[in-house]
Amino acid sequence: MKKRIQIFDTTLRDGEQAPGFSMNLQEKVQMARQLELLGVDVIEAGFPISSESDFQAVRAIARQTKRATVAGLGRAKKGDIDRAWEALQHARHPRLHTFIATSDIHMEHKLKKSRSEVLADTKMAVEYARSLCPEVEFSAEDATRSDVDFLCQVVETAIDAGASIINIPDTVGYSMPWEFGELIRTLRERVPNMHKAILSVHCHNDLGVGTANSLMAIRNGAQQIECTMNGIGERAGNAALEEVIMALQTRNPEFAVETGIDTTQIYPTSRMLSEITSMEVQVNKAIVGQNAFSHEAGIHQDGVLKNPQTYEIMTPASVGLASNNIVLGKHSGRRALGARLQRLGYELSKEEMNDAYEAFIVIADRKKVVVDEDLVGIAAAGMRKNDSHVTGDHAKNGHPAPPRNGTSQIGSSFPQESLYEHFNRP
Repeated sequence: MKKRIQIFDTTLRDGEQAPGFSMNLQEKVQMARQLELLGVDVIEAGFPISSESDFQAVRAIARQTKRATVAGLGRAKKGDIDRAWEALQHARHPRLHTFIATSDIHMEHKLKKSRSEVLADTKMAVEYARSLCPEVEFSAEDATRSDVDFLCQVVETAIDAGASIINIPDTVGYSMPWEFGELIRTLRERVPNMHKAILSVHCHNDLGVGTANSLMAIRNGAQQIECTMNGIGERAGNAALEEVIMALQTRNPEFAVETGIDTTQIYPTSRMLSEITSMEVQVNKAIVGQNAFSHEAGIHQDGVLKNPQTYEIMTPASVGLASNNIVLGKHSGRRALGARLQRLGYELSKEEMNDAYEAFIVIADRKKVVVDEDLVGIAAAGMRKNDSHVTGDHAKNGHPAPPRNGTSQIGSSFPQESLYEHFNRP
C-alpha cells in the first residue's frame, strides 16, 4: 500500500498575507469551499489574533467546512491560542497550530529569549493548546537555520507536550534540497519520540526551490506538505500545491505515495484564486500558467499533433483543462497551420497551402499571435483562384467563400487580391 501524504493548504493564511493577495470574508469562504472540493486534508484558514476580519473568516470557514480539518495559527502565547480556539471550536475537525522561532538569529533579535525560555514556551503552548483541542500542530519557525541539536530538543519537547504534528519550516527559503532532505532524515533518526507525530514541512521559495525541498522531504520521510495554490505567500511565496501534486503523480514510481487531491480541480482552483485576488500567475508558471500546455514552435506542434506525449508529460485534462493550445505564431509550421485551417472548415490543395503559409508568415511577423479571423482571410485568399474549393462542403463551420468582389467578409477588411501587399506595407 502506498504511503498517504497529507496536504496542508495555507493559501488562506500564509498566501493571503502576501502583498496584494488579501481577501475579504466572503472571498475566503468561497476559496475554502473550492479547496475542500480540490481535496486538501487541512485548510489553514488564518491567524485569528492578527485582526477581527481574520478571526471572523476562520470562524466562518470552521463552521461551514464539512470534510477537511480547519487550522488556526497562533504564537506560543495563551492569548493567541485562546483566540484561535474561539474561532475554531465549532469546526468538525479543528486543529490548533502554534509556533515559536528556534534559530539563534530569531531568538536573539526577535524574541529576545534564551534557548531554555524557548523550550519552556514550547512546552507551555503545546500543553495548553492540547487542553483545548484534540489535535495540535507545532512549528519550529526558521528551523533550517536552527542548531540541529537544539531543534531536536524542541521537537522532542513539543511531542512530549502533546503535539501530534511537527512542522519543519524553511521560513526564509534558505535551504537547498539535499540539505533539507538530510535535516528531515536527521530528525526522524535522532528524535526518540518522532514516531508519535506526523512530520510536516513548510517550504518557502526565496531561492526557487520550495517545491524541490518539499519533494526531497517526502523522499526522506515527511508525511505532510504545507503549500499554497499558485505558490502564493510571503516574499517569493511557498511551495506550489499544483507543482507538488503533479510531480508526485507524474513521477509516482519515484515517490510511491498518494494524496487525496482531485487533480482535475487544480486549474479551476487556480483560476478562482486569480480572479478573487486579481493577480494572474506568470504565463510560464508550471501546471497552471497560460503557456503550460501551449505550443508555438513548429517542431513541437508537429509532434503534439501526432502524439501529445511527445512534448506533454501530463494531459491537460488531468489538471482540469479541456485541451492543449496550439498557438499560431512566427515559429509555427505548415502542419499546425493546416490542422487549424481544417478545423475551421478549409481543405487546401498543396499549392493553396503554400500560398496560405506565405501569407501566414507575413502576418505572424507583424503580430505575436495569428487568430482564427486572420486565418479565414488567408484561406479565402489562398483559394481565390478556384472558388469551388470553398463552396458547399468545403465552407464548413459557417465560414463563407470569398465574395465575388474580392473582399473578405471575415478576418480582414481589405481586398483579398492585395492580402500580401497589405501585410508587407512599410
